[in-house]
Amino acid sequence: MFKVKHLIILVFVAALGIAGCKSRFEKLRASNDVAKKYQEALRLYNKRDYSKALVLFEDLSQKYRGRAEAEDLNYYYAYTLYRLSDYTTARYQFKSFADTYPASKNAEEARYMGAYCYYLESPTFSLDQENTYKAIDALQLFVNLYPTSDRAAAASKYIADLRGKLEDKAFENAKMYLTTGPSNVDNYRAAVIALKNAQRDFPDIKYAEEMDYLMIKSQYLYAKNSYVFRQEDRYNEAISLYTEFTENHPDSKFTKDAKQVKQDIDAGLVLTKQELADFAVEQAKYKEMLIRTGKLKDTTVNKTDIKNK
Repeated sequence: MFKVKHLIILVFVAALGIAGCKSRFEKLRASNDVAKKYQEALRLYNKRDYSKALVLFEDLSQKYRGRAEAEDLNYYYAYTLYRLSDYTTARYQFKSFADTYPASKNAEEARYMGAYCYYLESPTFSLDQENTYKAIDALQLFVNLYPTSDRAAAASKYIADLRGKLEDKAFENAKMYLTTGPSNVDNYRAAVIALKNAQRDFPDIKYAEEMDYLMIKSQYLYAKNSYVFRQEDRYNEAISLYTEFTENHPDSKFTKDAKQVKQDIDAGLVLTKQELADFAVEQAKYKEMLIRTGKLKDTTVNKTDIKNK
């Protein structure tokens, strides 16, 4: 019985202690003692109690405006947001710090952290890449402003990572046209264009070899599914793409697949020429029948008539 009562008392005392701590924080928060509030905010920050520190820093950011202490306060305020993973607000605060205090010893770090927050907000490649482009711009600006900084190498690495993400998106978008080709023949042509554009935008794209092969395949399927009168030119364009592929990638892992597509192209060309020849014969027969029945006037010019003119 004594142990039960003792436990109840301990719990009650602990609850009072927690309530007391909370009341002290709320009391300080409501006070006008900015100096004490600032020291408490720093203490909470160093204790990694960032949620409470943020409450005080947000309040102090208005009251310290224009004062000498504002520089350090805004520096910690930005980092508190960063520690709480509020990267959108943190990058704004870091940029604001760097713009407001360009001569500060922390200006370079703040500029870097603002760009890094953009990097952290860059989504997976399948989503909209607006923040990725903004991150690249911000990181490149940092490198341009601080080319000799120790952080410049890290910024350059992040830029490379982000560009890789854009390459992934460009490649997947191009392949999507090829995948949806059966439902719309024009998507095969769109795939060729998208693959070429991706290589133009990213000259060193890691998918170049596969993209060159997919261009051959896309152009072949575009030709195969076109009207017969358009096929020959489109097959010939596929052959040109195949020739470029073999010249640029003589030892490609896609060589076997590319050769198979080339065989299909050649077979398609033979069939197309035969169909066109058959059509020409049928057309000639039909025209002859119309002339014979008087439904069409024979416009053939007699060579003897030409000599007599």
